[in-house]
Amino acid sequence: MADDLEHARKRLEDEYGQTRRRFDEIHDAFDSVAHAREDEDLYERLLKLEKKVKKVRTGGWFRPGARGHRRALKKYLAAKAAAEGPQVTKY
Repeated sequence: MADDLEHARKRLEDEYGQTRRRFDEIHDAFDSVAHAREDEDLYERLLKLEKKVKKVRTGGWFRPGARGHRRALKKYLAAKAAAEGPQVTKY
């Protein structure tokens, strides 16, 4: 059980790190929107920002994006609950 929990924790940290590293793409796209002047196309910049956010959230062919973190978190919480033992409710 401890190995499963440790493995799940390591996987969770790995997925979190992969997702966080992609935040720079979102920040760059947001800065482009935030620093736009009135004579520049805001619509196109916002569209690029939306695409970057979607790419980080859903991933692509080789990267699961934030979905991978969600799956790893679910497995970690299940392993943590299994390691703690059954929940006993007193009435």
